[in-house]
Amino acid sequence: MGILPAAFPVAAAAAVVVAVLFFSTLVSSPCLALTSHEVAAITRRQLANLERHGDHVHIGIDIKVKVSNPRLAAAHRALRALREALYSDPGNFTGNWAGPDVCSYNGVRCVPSLDNSSASTVAALDMNAADVAGYLPREIGLLSDLAVLHLNSNRFCGVIPEEVKDMAQLYELDVSNNRLVGPFPDAVLRVPRLSYLDIRFNGFEGPIPPELFLKPYDAIFLNNNRFTSGIPDTIGRSTASVIVLANNDLGGCIPATIGQAAATLDQFVFINNSLTGCLPVESGLLANATVFDVSHNLLAGSIPTTLDGLAKVEQLDLSHNTFTGIVPGSVCELPALTNLSVSHNFLAGEDAGCNALLAAKRDKSFEDEANCMGDTRPMQKSSGECAPVVSHPVDCAMTKPCGWPASSEKLAHSPPPPIASPPPAAPPPTHEAVILPPIYTSKYQSPPPPQFAGY
Repeated sequence: MGILPAAFPVAAAAAVVVAVLFFSTLVSSPCLALTSHEVAAITRRQLANLERHGDHVHIGIDIKVKVSNPRLAAAHRALRALREALYSDPGNFTGNWAGPDVCSYNGVRCVPSLDNSSASTVAALDMNAADVAGYLPREIGLLSDLAVLHLNSNRFCGVIPEEVKDMAQLYELDVSNNRLVGPFPDAVLRVPRLSYLDIRFNGFEGPIPPELFLKPYDAIFLNNNRFTSGIPDTIGRSTASVIVLANNDLGGCIPATIGQAAATLDQFVFINNSLTGCLPVESGLLANATVFDVSHNLLAGSIPTTLDGLAKVEQLDLSHNTFTGIVPGSVCELPALTNLSVSHNFLAGEDAGCNALLAAKRDKSFEDEANCMGDTRPMQKSSGECAPVVSHPVDCAMTKPCGWPASSEKLAHSPPPPIASPPPAAPPPTHEAVILPPIYTSKYQSPPPPQFAGY
């Protein structure tokens, strides 16, 4: 995202953007360009450093530099620990991380502290694309005044330490495009002011905790990990404007509760997740959504006519599923629609309302190839391909609502979180990767992860 402006406040983060790119392969080793022996050494080193010493952060570095400001002294310890935890720094990004003046360190941004304008504090750390390799030490929790932590497009291995919960002012966390592993990092759920969470393009695995969608986040990017199980029912309680779960292996159905997120949800991207069942009719309640993409799944049944409620949708992608029946004309006639794809399904035809969209070649895109429309449309499936599916259509009226349940009765009945106020001043190994162009843009303005050698 670059260096933050001088007026950047402690408790706020600059707006950033995501372009959703899907790489075709993922390197096999946890860190790029490291041998298995080097990776093992990093793992042992991190585990040794993560040994518990009571409930407090353990400082294992002998620091003789004197820093009079207590906050900057804590930040000095944290940054020194982070530098010591690096295995490789080919661009010498941390070359000037020495001496007491932490505010002059590369990637560090200081501002006056909230409770004492005459004293500085570290408000942001931006190491995006520094190409460093190492792990995140426990001492990172000492950066308690940090509002922005950007570590994307590096070669960090291991886990996110529990001590991130001590970063009381952290508003924006981006550790995307690294080699972090383990289950969903629950410690981030205990960061009190967090609003932007980006952990995409890592090796996280296991279920997504239902609690995630009860947090007052504005953006949630979990794509290109190895998350499994299903989508929690609590997704409807989310206040996020952007939810990207693409390129995992979540399975199960899209919960009917998704319609409850209508007030805030702008971008809904669930590409390539082995999702099954019918597209819930409640999806049509997402009247504020501009992007709705459930392509490359195993969704079945008919396309709900309730999707005519997507009044602001610009990108609607239902392709590469097993939908049957007719494309509703009301869906083709959505007022803001510029790109509609229903290709690679088992659809038998299109309502008359789709004719205008087919004719609008210049300013609209409509893809309907590889269906079962016979001679009425070009590039359709053969009758032999269509028969097994079309002859056994799924009756969505007879299916039960589904979704991944909440983790406890208390969670299920807890009140919805408050709406977040504005800040003050590899692909899964179980199926083929999906490579799509970066057609999705939003209010977040940061570049996509670069393609390093080995992808």
